[in-house]
Amino acid sequence: MSSTTTPTPQASLTERRKAETRMEIARAAAGLFVRHGLRATRAEDIAQAAGIAPRTFYRYFATKEEAVAPLYAAGAQRWVEAVRAAPAAVSVAHALEEGVRHTLTPGVGVSASSWEWVRTLLRLAAANPSLRRVWAEVCQDSERMLGEVLAQRVTRAGTATGSAATAGDDNVAPASQQDLAERESRLADQELSIADSGRRLADPEPSLADPERRLADFEPRFASPEPRFAYAESRFAAAVASAAVRTALEGWAEGDGPAEGPGSPADLALRNLAALRDFPFGP
Repeated sequence: MSSTTTPTPQASLTERRKAETRMEIARAAAGLFVRHGLRATRAEDIAQAAGIAPRTFYRYFATKEEAVAPLYAAGAQRWVEAVRAAPAAVSVAHALEEGVRHTLTPGVGVSASSWEWVRTLLRLAAANPSLRRVWAEVCQDSERMLGEVLAQRVTRAGTATGSAATAGDDNVAPASQQDLAERESRLADQELSIADSGRRLADPEPSLADPERRLADFEPRFASPEPRFAYAESRFAAAVASAAVRTALEGWAEGDGPAEGPGSPADLALRNLAALRDFPFGP
């Protein structure tokens, strides 16, 4: 599938022009899909609406369904970048919530008039396997990028903590046998916690009928300071957060809720994230 990444400020002029052309094609495709439906729209129709030749269309996208990938990706990347830009002192949970407000509030991330287009495109993705695959790939790419951002935050927090702990001490000794034993003990405890969570899922207890108790019991005990675990843990946290936002968008698109206020995409996504407030997203 064609790349949907928005170029950075350092991108070359050629890359920026290509990204602009991809987005122009995406808007033309979305407009035709919304007005005429996916089945009735041909790649040639999209090319004509975008003011390009069909061969130019196929230089950017292999299929008509892929043509809307840049639009799907734009909102996801805006959320990731908002989390990346959050001050280091802000918690990950708060950064995720503020990112949702920035991305899903009409007039801030997406214009108010465009939200019905968003609803239609998500409904089309739910109904069409080819378009659903495009949506899934965009979500997966977004999740990967968010995982990298969260890993960077964890690494920076760990570095700051380590620097504070060793300030004024230039004689840093290698890890002792006791230190290594303690690390192995922590890892063993984490493995037992994860295994116990799996056991509870396979053999649920009556107390799990309480949603708050269930969430607390299943909460992964990720607090490992070892850098080699930071990325894996951050990928898991990114998957949880991304699912919270994705399901909010898809649930909203299935109904007829408003674009703003109670029942809106931002409101539903914030509710989902609030349910995960005790999840160990990281510093």
